[in-house]
Amino acid sequence: MLDPGSLYTLEGQPPVLVEPHLVVALSGFIDAGAAVRLAVAHLRDVCERELVATFDVDQLHDYRARRPTMTFAGDRWEDFDAPALTVEVLRDAEGAGVLLLSGPEPDVQWERFSRAVWQLADRLGVGLVTTLSAAPTAVPHTRPSGVTASASRPELLEGYRTWDVEAQVPGHAAALLALRGAQAGRDVLSVLAHVPHYLAGNDYPDAAAVLVRTLAGATGLSLPVTSLLEAASATRVEVDAQVADSPEAAAVVRALEEQYDARGDEGSGTGAAGAFLPTADELGEEFERFLARREEEPGTD
Repeated sequence: MLDPGSLYTLEGQPPVLVEPHLVVALSGFIDAGAAVRLAVAHLRDVCERELVATFDVDQLHDYRARRPTMTFAGDRWEDFDAPALTVEVLRDAEGAGVLLLSGPEPDVQWERFSRAVWQLADRLGVGLVTTLSAAPTAVPHTRPSGVTASASRPELLEGYRTWDVEAQVPGHAAALLALRGAQAGRDVLSVLAHVPHYLAGNDYPDAAAVLVRTLAGATGLSLPVTSLLEAASATRVEVDAQVADSPEAAAVVRALEEQYDARGDEGSGTGAAGAFLPTADELGEEFERFLARREEEPGTD
């Protein structure tokens, strides 16, 4: 393995923080509803921020798989929207700080990236590391978003619900980072926001709001979410209008509401669907047909 330390560069003197909390928010694979991306943008808007370290994205990004945008201005190339993977210190209105690692999930060199992050965490005196993600879940948009969590030790899960299933799933860089941290005896908390599976391909600010709120609770920072809640309200109105136009879609939402309410967990639990309900795949297929019909309608946005 190449030297993990050469994968990043510290920008100036490290910030003076006592056992800072490191938040890992990588966009890409596990970011349903763009909840992680929206949460990161919101955090940058409501906090003062300062660049701490920069990763060498050229060694981590597959440009042909995820092509960055370039701007052509008539007779010349004018701009290149280069991907960036950085660590910043964010400070709330009271001056309390947290470290944020954000940017596109690395396409390659995951083991080296993981070692580099943990090496950098040691240099910055990090205490707890929290990873943020969001996944499609069989929940309705008419109920509050919830989260489930996993951690390197049970004590970190106090107050969180956890998945009660065992499964093999496609890997991602943040999960490997958490695994390697746990194997080394480090404190890692992974928080997963729930996004209605039929809205997973659209921006879903309600899930971003719950991620920010969860982060505020974990770190003690003052992180307002007013703008995210306003965006979530507007999204709810739009989706409600679409559902009202289709009896099939309305039936799907009602089934999800009944399942959600029967669990009595306010969206935070992970109980399996009852036998009388269709599967998540069946519900997703129904909504895909619904949305496909809407796209075919003239004048439909």
